[in-house]
Amino acid sequence: MNIDRRLIRLAASTAGLFGRVVGMGLLGGLLLIGQAWWLSQAVNGVFLGGMDVPALMRLVIGLLALILLRSLAAFLTEGLASRFGRDMGARLRRELLEHMVRLGPAYVRGEQTSDLGLAALQGVDELERYFSQYLPQVFWAAMIPLAILAAVFPRDPLSGLVLVLTAPLIPVFMVLIGKLAERHTRQQWTALRRMSAFFLDTLQGLTTLKLLGRSDQAGRIAAVGERYRQTTMSVLRVAFLSALVLEFIGTISTAIVAVQIGLRLLYGGIEFQPAFFILLLAPEFYAPLRQLGVRFHASMSGLTAAEKIYQVLDAQPEVDLEVNPGRPHLPCPPFSIRFEQVSYCYPSREQAAVQDLSFELRPGQLSALVGSSGTGKTTVTQLLLRFIDPQQGRILVNEVPLNDLPLADWRRQVAWVPQRPALFTGTIAENLRIACPEASEEQLRQAVRQAQLEDYVDSLPHGLDTMLGEGGKGLSGGQAQRLAIARAFLRDAPLVIFDEPTAYLDAEQEAMIEAAIQRLRQGRTLLIVAHRLPTVLHADQILVMQAGRIVEQGRHEQLARGGGLYAGMLGSLEVEP
Repeated sequence: MNIDRRLIRLAASTAGLFGRVVGMGLLGGLLLIGQAWWLSQAVNGVFLGGMDVPALMRLVIGLLALILLRSLAAFLTEGLASRFGRDMGARLRRELLEHMVRLGPAYVRGEQTSDLGLAALQGVDELERYFSQYLPQVFWAAMIPLAILAAVFPRDPLSGLVLVLTAPLIPVFMVLIGKLAERHTRQQWTALRRMSAFFLDTLQGLTTLKLLGRSDQAGRIAAVGERYRQTTMSVLRVAFLSALVLEFIGTISTAIVAVQIGLRLLYGGIEFQPAFFILLLAPEFYAPLRQLGVRFHASMSGLTAAEKIYQVLDAQPEVDLEVNPGRPHLPCPPFSIRFEQVSYCYPSREQAAVQDLSFELRPGQLSALVGSSGTGKTTVTQLLLRFIDPQQGRILVNEVPLNDLPLADWRRQVAWVPQRPALFTGTIAENLRIACPEASEEQLRQAVRQAQLEDYVDSLPHGLDTMLGEGGKGLSGGQAQRLAIARAFLRDAPLVIFDEPTAYLDAEQEAMIEAAIQRLRQGRTLLIVAHRLPTVLHADQILVMQAGRIVEQGRHEQLARGGGLYAGMLGSLEVEP
């Protein structure tokens, strides 16, 4: 019957709203029974009972009242079901996004962006239809036919028996066709995933494709879209087939009831009024079951989407997010951070990303991580940001284990300046206040001044209130980096982590960034992840990484004369010893 216990538990958590949806639908079914009874009484009274006009008018008024009440119940049912679906969708989408934030970059980086976006958008939309259409219909398909049987059996047990014997035909055929529908629905979802991933990859790589003269991807996009169209049409064919079969079975079952009643009515085996009453109810007895079959396909799409959604929701965060009152308080800055035999291996890999790391970051000093791609530099930053925790060894902050510190409190002590800063549509001031929402305008100006961005901001007609486009459109690469460094000044965090802050910048912009970093180091612990060596010439210590280990450690001059890995890197990375 396409019932997922997790989705049922989610619906049960809002039992009040869901109960009103089911109850209002059941009320509509009861009013339908009353309407059929009232109509059969009116017809019997007019044609066979010699009913006078005043009595007939009372019946007509009562019948009209029932019709209006049933229409009102149907209207309220539809509104409540839509609201229930929207509420469940909003709640599930919120839980999904919040859980992805808790899982952190270590998990998200291992998933396709298109898959996560598809689950949060299209997947949740499919589940909204599951909650608003299919799930209530399951209850109505069970309750309304039972209510009709309760009305029919006392008046004609034989007709009730015919209804009981023919009713299972619809669910049986629905399940049989559902097996075919499930396979086609999974194919449709897979085709949609592939189309989304291909389209997103094409957009993200459009600049590279243009440089290579391969930007004309219309043919490939059309081919992927055509495959999705074909799978969608196959799902629709199965849906139309199932609707035809279920309608045919419902019609045949209604005809069986009508034939046996007609024959008995002809030979005096049943009176007109109960016979007419049962004939009016027979199609309505099968209607909820037929409607369940029609909405069965909405459930298939919803359940297919739910598999990916719950795959994300069932994933466990790498770090302990629980607040433990017994945990030690955060040490007072400045911070001395020491790695002791730290190792970490990602679940999807066999080789450890970092292994037996031991080094110390001292307050007031600038430390630099150097090494080629894949040597473990990013893993070190994720360990410091506590997106992941060490599997072996420990990280000490002023001699207190980092794992024992409250996660939210620790992250407030860290400022991260990425290689490509995240800038949003809004004013410069709004982009700065992401680091410190309560910052005053004077504090903003001081941060801009320390990051050497003051001259540029003052040259703008609206200053700090100048609007930026998405991704910092309107700023050069160096200006965007300095804006990110201004955030670090504004946050005033004791630990600042840079991820190659001078990448893709010219010599002038690079010098300005380095000057800002030198001012930022006062009273703070600084770590730079460097893919280029010009950014580490003035570092207090350079940590050279290879295959997840620290293979060399010291200042630039010392390592350059040592003839080791660092010295071998200098020529290729445009740094003179």
